[in-house]
Amino acid sequence: MAQLRRLFTFARPYRSRIIAATIAVAFASGLGLVFPRIMGDLVDSALGEVGSEDTSQLDRFAVILVVVFLAQAGFNFLRSYWLAIAGEGVVADLRRAVFERVVKLSVPFFDRRKTGEITSRLTADAAVVQATVSTAVAQALSQGITLIGSIILLLLLSPRLSLTVLTFLPIVIIAAAFFGRRLRKVSTDFQDKLADANSLAEEAIASVRVVKWFTAEEETARLYDQDIRASYEVAVRRARLRAIFVPAVTFTMFSTLALVLWQGGRLVVSGDLTAGNLVTFLLYTLTVAGAIGTFTGLYAQLQEALGASRRIFELLDEQPEDAGVAATTNPDSAGTVRFENVSFTYADREEEVLSGINLEVGSGEMVALVGPSGAGKTTLVQLIPRFYDVTEGRLLVDGTDVKEQGIRELRARMAAVPQEVELFSGTVAENLRVARPGAPDEELVAACQAANAHDFITGFPEGYGTIVGERGIKLSGGQRQRVAIARALLADPSILILDEATSSLDAESESQVQAALESLMEGRTTIVIAHRLSTVRKADRLIVLAGGHIVEEGTHADLLDGNGLYADLYGRQLAP
Repeated sequence: MAQLRRLFTFARPYRSRIIAATIAVAFASGLGLVFPRIMGDLVDSALGEVGSEDTSQLDRFAVILVVVFLAQAGFNFLRSYWLAIAGEGVVADLRRAVFERVVKLSVPFFDRRKTGEITSRLTADAAVVQATVSTAVAQALSQGITLIGSIILLLLLSPRLSLTVLTFLPIVIIAAAFFGRRLRKVSTDFQDKLADANSLAEEAIASVRVVKWFTAEEETARLYDQDIRASYEVAVRRARLRAIFVPAVTFTMFSTLALVLWQGGRLVVSGDLTAGNLVTFLLYTLTVAGAIGTFTGLYAQLQEALGASRRIFELLDEQPEDAGVAATTNPDSAGTVRFENVSFTYADREEEVLSGINLEVGSGEMVALVGPSGAGKTTLVQLIPRFYDVTEGRLLVDGTDVKEQGIRELRARMAAVPQEVELFSGTVAENLRVARPGAPDEELVAACQAANAHDFITGFPEGYGTIVGERGIKLSGGQRQRVAIARALLADPSILILDEATSSLDAESESQVQAALESLMEGRTTIVIAHRLSTVRKADRLIVLAGGHIVEEGTHADLLDGNGLYADLYGRQLAP
């Protein structure tokens, strides 16, 4: 129930519509209770006027029924409309809240979770909740009023027959509780299996070129089929539970109806009950049966919604990466970085990736990190913006421990140009404004001119409004790199991190990107992850990493003279 209450806290902004819809439900349900009574009176009137040509009373009852049905239709329209608006609003707010929380979560969270699993919670799970909020709530209110009202009217009509009806209610309630718990578990399992399938599909579609290069279509389809079969098997179990539950309840209620008809018929024959009252009683019994049947379906739907909402609330309960850290204003933004005896271990590993790192990068200095694959170069630079927190030691940026700085303020002083540029599927201008959402057009143009990107951008028919496609697929590698450099220039960082931004480019593109990088690095503290050692000979210092330790440090010339690991790596890269 706590989970359900939490779900409905999202309904507070829409409470006026929900209250109005509740009033409409009450009137519509109340009018629905009038119908059996009128039908009973109509039967008694018809039986009392057998052989008579006067049908005025029948005509009057018919008109009353039409008016009742018309009014009920009007209230049902208002109920459906207002609750639909509220339901859509609740789910939209829920999706916004989940997405806002997701984008604020730390990088390690995304290391542990699949992208498809997260998007499944935003889509499939939210859709289950949406169906419950938009339709099930209205039905629950309506059937609740109908059930209570019908039982009261049954007791007033015939306490003796009512006892027969009410005897079977506990059986239905116990069955609902038993099956509901099992259905909730199975429904949650189904959503988990479906999320796995969605995750695989999303990864395959995003990497479709890899799939096609290696003609892995059949294997990918087989893996997806495997996940879908797993979800199908759970869906079959869910369908079996529903198939047993609903017919069992329906059989119980209609068996009760048959017993009432038998008992009521005997009362009519004995003169203790009129035929019209028996018809009325039977119609109210059908109403009770219909309400209970609806409630069993709603209960099953509610259990599914609780399972889905649990998965959604798991995301909302994740702590954002800046939780508990107040925003800071650091007047010193010179761009200094200092590692003090820093060690780091990933949460899912035992061995240290970095150990005892002591390194200071001065303001405006260019430092290159070199070393064999797996030495810890990428991990080292990911500690600076606090994508991960150090396990031991301290990391200071501009003289202050990064753990004591607000995440937004810390990262606002940094920018990165990775080897594999990540662009969004929007326009060139939208990708540039990721760095500064309010940047005017003149500043966009100036940044692109400095990055040698303005000419090729204006060469497109749509200019800065050109759609770059998912991950910038419509741009060449060199064009994507220059857009990324312009984006970094627009951010105007004091600390710049480069992950060998030219290593995968052809000679012409490399020269253009290199010129843009020189413009970007001017006056900024720059840390370069170097894969091709020939590109970092101009660095002020080279830091050589191996096995998570700093093993050498110095200029290009000094390290060559030292004839150590750097000289060995450099010689192997230059060897024919």
